[in-house]
Amino acid sequence: MNHKIAYRETLLVVLILLLGYLFVHYRVYDIFSNREQIIQFIKSFDPYDQFAFMAVQVLQVVIAPIPGEVTGFIGGYLYGPVMGTLYSTIGLTLGSWLAFGLAHFFGLPLVEKFVKPELVQRFDRFMRKKGALYAFILFLIPGFPKDSLCYVIGLSHIPAGTFLLIVIAGRFFWTLMLSMTGDFARNDEYMSVLVIAAVSFFLGIVGYYYRNRWLRWLRLRRKRQG
Repeated sequence: MNHKIAYRETLLVVLILLLGYLFVHYRVYDIFSNREQIIQFIKSFDPYDQFAFMAVQVLQVVIAPIPGEVTGFIGGYLYGPVMGTLYSTIGLTLGSWLAFGLAHFFGLPLVEKFVKPELVQRFDRFMRKKGALYAFILFLIPGFPKDSLCYVIGLSHIPAGTFLLIVIAGRFFWTLMLSMTGDFARNDEYMSVLVIAAVSFFLGIVGYYYRNRWLRWLRLRRKRQG
């Protein structure tokens, strides 16, 4: 066996065991599965709670089961729409870059630990050749598993700098919507919350309903270019 491959496989096993230990020992999932517990966890780091929040956003990308909608809402609730969006964007970008880098270094064995195999097979073909435009469009689709997509893109030939631009631009709108919702909820402006929720729900339904059409369009475009 190639020594480089053996080294990576050994390192991957150690990484998975370490993450599993930390997850269980510190009850990470129990904390992050409850909005109030996340808020208290972040506030406990005051006056450096902004860094704690960004670290939570990093984790919710790298460890996909943590719901991103909850942490995005909390950013607006704690820091307002502007700073909440800024902190979320920094955390999400760092987390996306980390997922991308891990996938690029460890390859398919790691990606299959975090992403369903059918999802990997479905989108890996898009990413391997001229995938930047396709990746950006997929990031814009509401409800699309963007965190999983970061791992899949890590298997492609897309440069890291291009990937980061795609992540920032593709995530921005929904990050802003979540931050605004959290800010309105903090100020008891529930009518505004309902309006944003209704708009987001409508866009989410439309995006989800037409997602297959988007993917068919991407396939046809790629065939014409290829």
